[in-house]
Amino acid sequence: MSIKSDAELQGMKAASDAVAIVLAEMIKYAAPGMSTKELDIYGEKMLKKYGAISAPKKTYNFPGCTCISVNNEAAHGIPRKNVILKEGDLVNIDVSAVLKGYCGDNGSSFILGRDLNNLQPLVDASQDILMKTIKMLKPGTKLSTIGAFIEKAAKKKGYTTIKNLTGHGIGRQLHEAPHHIPCYNDRFNRKRIQKNAVIALETFISTGARYVDQQNDGWTFKTRDGSFVAQHEHTLVVTDKGSVILTKKNGIA
Repeated sequence: MSIKSDAELQGMKAASDAVAIVLAEMIKYAAPGMSTKELDIYGEKMLKKYGAISAPKKTYNFPGCTCISVNNEAAHGIPRKNVILKEGDLVNIDVSAVLKGYCGDNGSSFILGRDLNNLQPLVDASQDILMKTIKMLKPGTKLSTIGAFIEKAAKKKGYTTIKNLTGHGIGRQLHEAPHHIPCYNDRFNRKRIQKNAVIALETFISTGARYVDQQNDGWTFKTRDGSFVAQHEHTLVVTDKGSVILTKKNGIA
């Protein structure tokens, strides 16, 4: 989506506010001993409070309201009653929702309780790289340049990036053009960010993996080698004066 009016901007801000606030509340609510399904139910109640509905459920019939991935799961984890959160887990919550015809998308990885596996540096790297990438964006930036920037920053910190999970455009639909904003230098991708484009920029930073595999449930992506993956995501507008983060109300940025 390319913002063409103040009404469109305000619509995107409202949807993005909703997912950002719900993400922050879910992170605070998460606790050892809780199932990911219980956490998801809480998130759905919070979205309803703001008049929003789950975008993945509405668009793709996803079997949950939010995506909750744990440890070696990188994305699209299905909330389940038999997945019980434990102290030290690496948890990723991805909240995307529709509000009055506009979509917002926001994700964050975090350590639940004490950092028993020394994964906080991975989480910090993912968040730091996302924020630095946002600062370098401007209209006309090549998608390959974005991917190369993320990949180089991750390598400098001793990490890898996932090649088959990407950011994307967003607006009236959850996934819009550009459909693949990579976390690596895809030199064949010659597309550029357009002025006033709305995108969901994501980092997928790993302790060693380069690819993830979709599991038999048809949704969850998991690393092949047991590596961990941290993801952070913001919905933003790329303008001539810099990027405007629409999901900043999560308080994480």
